[in-house]
Amino acid sequence: MTTETGFENRINTRSRSSDLRITDLRVAKLEGVPMRHTIIRIDTNQGISGWGEARDQSSVNYVLMLKSRLLGENPCNIEKVFRKIRQFGGPGRQGGGVSGVEMALLDLAGKAYDVPAWLLAGGKYRDRILVYADTEEQRDPEAMGAKLLAREQQGFKMLKMDIGLSMLWDVPGAVIAPPRERTRRPKDLPFTMHPFTGTHITKIGVDHIADYVRRVRDVVGYELPIAADHFGYMDVDSCIRLARALEPYALEWLEDLIPWQFTQQWRQLTESIATPTCTGEDIYLAEGFKPLLDAQAIRIAHPDPASAGGIMETKRIGDLAQPYGIPMALHLAATPIATMASVAIGASTENFLALEFHAADVGDWASLVTGLPETIIEDGYITVPDGPGLGFEGINEEAFRARLDASDPLFFSETAHWDSEWSYDRPWG
Repeated sequence: MTTETGFENRINTRSRSSDLRITDLRVAKLEGVPMRHTIIRIDTNQGISGWGEARDQSSVNYVLMLKSRLLGENPCNIEKVFRKIRQFGGPGRQGGGVSGVEMALLDLAGKAYDVPAWLLAGGKYRDRILVYADTEEQRDPEAMGAKLLAREQQGFKMLKMDIGLSMLWDVPGAVIAPPRERTRRPKDLPFTMHPFTGTHITKIGVDHIADYVRRVRDVVGYELPIAADHFGYMDVDSCIRLARALEPYALEWLEDLIPWQFTQQWRQLTESIATPTCTGEDIYLAEGFKPLLDAQAIRIAHPDPASAGGIMETKRIGDLAQPYGIPMALHLAATPIATMASVAIGASTENFLALEFHAADVGDWASLVTGLPETIIEDGYITVPDGPGLGFEGINEEAFRARLDASDPLFFSETAHWDSEWSYDRPWG
């Protein structure tokens, strides 16, 4: 049989997917908010590479120990490989390694088939992804209002602000708490979960935060959706009192008021207030959301794709939430790599609401990858790309090197010492 002259030149030779095999895995670590993440590159025998991103620097070893389980696998067998490695993830951001690897598998498979990741995830419901910009705490409400207005002027159509206990420690009579809690700050270790801190907000504290939000709304107005986060380590009854006081200000949601593990407290909280409740950034896998969804204990599911399990698993979370009438928003503080993985999720999930963005003040954020528009976020949205895989070509090494963790020499350096790491793993997670 003869072929038309030049026909082979029009064939994507990378599409020999049955012969595609993983040959290497390498990482780089970033420092600095909002990108304290581990970047993953998976190489193959056909010269194509896939990119992923694992949440938080601590996940670097979670990534590298997966290498020996990946070598020789066909990355197009996405579900098989994911089931093989998912046992090595867990809640509380321990799922970063598995999640980042799964993103890279979708990127590789998309490049092999020359189709976008969102198509592999089932197709798309929308051509643009709504982005909401996070805004860190400002002690002065007028300053917060001005910051939010600046975000609006950047084109963002939805915002989030940080408010909570940290604003109250210097307000006389605002907080009842043991001495250890007055000196502890949220990032201090070891963590003490909210119900066990003995911390309560008084009426003075509730009124102080409510007045703060009122003054922010006076600056920004009521047409712009504004969510709230970072409330602090307090009991559920304090959360209820505070949430009720905030109801007149029409917040989009109240996020992570209490730990996600306490399903019944979440249900009590959700049924007691008239503002949507939201949690999930530290939950791993769709099954981790099931107790909250079955109990209808939250109003918005809020996974982070860089720790929840990657693209397909996060889509499963949205699909699991949909029959309950619960939308899914995505938590994210990442580079464009995990961002574009999240875009694929948002495009392919019907009940998707909005994607978080933490880099509104990072001017060179979009330059970290190549092959995308110079301005990735336009007028508050990201256009869903049609390019293969995650939609970008590769990374900008110079821009990445400028953000490397100076304490670690890793920059996609050789990782052969992880090739034979071994244990009596179960064959499936």
